[in-house]
Amino acid sequence: MSTATASPAIARGDDVLRRERVTFSRSVNSEWIKLVSLRSSWITFAAALVAVIGLGALISAVTNSHWSQMNPIERAHFDPVGRSLGGVELAQLAIGVLGVLVVTGEYATGMIRSSLMAVPRRWPVLGAKLLVFAACTFVLSIIASFVAFLLGQQLLGSHGTTLGAPHVLRAVIGVALYLTVVAALAVGLGFILRNTAGGIATFVGLMLVLPGVARLLPDSWQPHVLPYLPSNAGASVWAVHPDTGMLGTWTGFGVFCAWAAAALAGGLVVLKRRDA
Repeated sequence: MSTATASPAIARGDDVLRRERVTFSRSVNSEWIKLVSLRSSWITFAAALVAVIGLGALISAVTNSHWSQMNPIERAHFDPVGRSLGGVELAQLAIGVLGVLVVTGEYATGMIRSSLMAVPRRWPVLGAKLLVFAACTFVLSIIASFVAFLLGQQLLGSHGTTLGAPHVLRAVIGVALYLTVVAALAVGLGFILRNTAGGIATFVGLMLVLPGVARLLPDSWQPHVLPYLPSNAGASVWAVHPDTGMLGTWTGFGVFCAWAAAALAGGLVVLKRRDA
């Protein structure tokens, strides 16, 4: 009798397991819930939006008010698009910090063990985190970049430009592409280092400190190093006219994507080979 009563229960249990099997879409849904349920996510994304829109508006307004005081060389090299998008470099710091935190925060609390128990194959954990965070970053960035550009051009007055000018639309969309790859790079570093302080320090060093240090190299070395650093290479996609000596628009962006891909590949190797 016990066998007869246990068999239906076992069958029902197997049926539940089949219905609730792990899929990538469920992993994505789980990562979405984690991201939006944290107050730090909203605050950091808001900081990135304020940086792109607010700082760009401030730079544009100050530029317009001081136009008469600018020397001829500054006017000759004036870039209205770059002025209105001047907050991108600060926004990348917020995105990078959050990208590291969405990974290392789970290691700090031990939640990563539950995630890996639920998704034993491991790679969907990285893939789902990357997809959710990168998608959110792209959507918010594309909105922020268009708002920053349009507001900045209004504040620049007669010195502004339009979306129809050569390369302008590409530069505005390029802001979102650039910040999305920043997000991917940060996620990869988070999985490699598994430590919040270490991940953030590495991100800041790679994106902000290393380009300055590289400029201390001998002049003969700089053309072979500076264009290939991640921030310098990636900036070409949102610059109307890339700096002299830097890589072209899509070549530079490709190099930047390669940096992010390398970080993600390293993160996947560490995730698979090391215990949580």
